[in-house]
Amino acid sequence: MVKEKLVLRKEIRKLFRKLLYTIILFLVGMILIKENPSLKQKINNIIYEESPSYLKIRKIYNKYFSNIKKEETKPVFTEKLSYSKDESYKNGVKLTVSDKYLVPILESGIIVYKDDNKITISQVNGIVVEYSNIKSNNYKLYDYIEKGKLLGETKTNELYLTFEKEGKYLDYKKYI
Repeated sequence: MVKEKLVLRKEIRKLFRKLLYTIILFLVGMILIKENPSLKQKINNIIYEESPSYLKIRKIYNKYFSNIKKEETKPVFTEKLSYSKDESYKNGVKLTVSDKYLVPILESGIIVYKDDNKITISQVNGIVVEYSNIKSNNYKLYDYIEKGKLLGETKTNELYLTFEKEGKYLDYKKYI
């Protein structure tokens, strides 16, 4: 009991320290931006024009802030991609799957595009995957999603995938 309280106090102190560091960094950053208009312009260009990689931001966040003690959770959906037939289609592949097939996420990443029929994920390995003919689960744009979890279900018995890296389409056979 005493040991658990000491561990809890240590975790609270660590969290408080990280919070103070974050506040100090934020305030220093705000002061620098206020004093240097060119720095403000550079930051605006990076954020609004170059669109920073959210995966890099997530890695930095995980490195410094995610080691707070969390409860262990077990995934409910642990399916792997299964299909009966694959054939090349445009820049990707058309997979024949069962009707209303529950589509697993191939690799962890961030949702960078979403509409009624298509979801595009920028994966942690740098590959951008587009899933088409799919109804999304309750994900929103820029949600971080993990490998193996449920992405959504197909509208018919076909699932379309494209794999792209640095503007070039990749051979789907390496990734499915």
